[in-house]
Amino acid sequence: MATAPSLTPADLPLGVDLTDPCTFADGIPHEVFARLRSEAPVVWHPERPDGPGKGAGFWSVTRHHDVVEVNRDAPAMSSARAGNMIFDTQGIQGSDESRMLVHMDPPQHTRFRLLVNRGFTPRMIGRLEDFMVEVSTRTLDRVVDRGEADLVEDIAAELPIQVIAQLMGVGEEDRPKVFDLSNRLIGFDDPELGGDGVLSAQKAGAEMYEIANRVGKHKRAALDAGEPPADIAGVLLQAEVDGERLTELEYDMFFLLLTVAGNETTRTAIAQGMLAFMNHPDQWDRLRNDRSLLPTAVDEILRYSTPIMNFRRTVMGDGEIGGQAVKDGEKVVIWYASANFDEDVFTDPLTFDVGRTPNEHVTFGGGGPHFCLGANLARLELRVMFDHLLDRLPLPELAGPVDRLHSNFNHGLKRMPVRWKA
Repeated sequence: MATAPSLTPADLPLGVDLTDPCTFADGIPHEVFARLRSEAPVVWHPERPDGPGKGAGFWSVTRHHDVVEVNRDAPAMSSARAGNMIFDTQGIQGSDESRMLVHMDPPQHTRFRLLVNRGFTPRMIGRLEDFMVEVSTRTLDRVVDRGEADLVEDIAAELPIQVIAQLMGVGEEDRPKVFDLSNRLIGFDDPELGGDGVLSAQKAGAEMYEIANRVGKHKRAALDAGEPPADIAGVLLQAEVDGERLTELEYDMFFLLLTVAGNETTRTAIAQGMLAFMNHPDQWDRLRNDRSLLPTAVDEILRYSTPIMNFRRTVMGDGEIGGQAVKDGEKVVIWYASANFDEDVFTDPLTFDVGRTPNEHVTFGGGGPHFCLGANLARLELRVMFDHLLDRLPLPELAGPVDRLHSNFNHGLKRMPVRWKA
């Protein structure tokens, strides 16, 4: 049996391995991405034989324009063919019948999206604002007089998980379990959270599926008994497109996607947003004194934090990206963490500016069929939470080291001890 070649740093773009979570140990490697955008914006990135993917490699795409182009061109850049993660894993994206929304291509994606859109109208999202205010108030009540907290666990984590649980009709008794499982799913690369990589994610997914199935059956029984839908979960189960409703499996898979993606990403944006303010205290004062800047501040937090740093697509038929020829079946990785700091699009991209406009960030995907379904929900959560933080806390300062998630996919923080004058 032939032995796979051993790769040296010289074999990798600029000598940096973007598949290695250690490359992101201190956050987004801005200098690396700046050089890639300038010198090799679409470049072949080999994979280490001992790496998580064990694949031949992928096209690394780092410029804003090219990332948007790949994200929008679903016919040429498939999400269904091999999933959306850098590494190759057989069957992780599921069969045609059991795929999550992010693992679908049109027309399957179009039908599913039309169904779940019924639960994410501005009117439905707006109904949650009072609940968000209540949770934010309760969260800060617990910590404001202490003068210290773990900003991730004590502040950033509470609102997203409570909102998602409320959305999907998860009872109080299941919410801690859903929180733990979503951490394990998103942190499969982190030894503390996952430990055994994809296997850990699959185990956590199976447990989440059980909760989804149980909650879904309860909701269906209530609807069948004539009860009006009490939450978005009920609306989703009642929604129809061309006489079709979500199947039980489709609902369960959407539950899994929403509880993971909607929870972890917003938590990351809150925590990373506060870290950005601590590093740019003038922007905290500016926003505190002018709340009309909240909408632009929220988008700047989303750009600067970039909770999901990359997604993968698979080439459908020979084509090109940014003038680079690509072949059918090849893997393409688009780096949102690079595109959001592209000097050709953003003036002084490393500057955190709560009044930045325009702000064409790609945190929600940059348009196209896979534009984030929960974009308006996330924006509302961030607006409510930061409005409360500005009212009730002085700008905290770090009280210890920031503990980052060991990942090249999620820009998450696990712990961030802070203190303030109570």
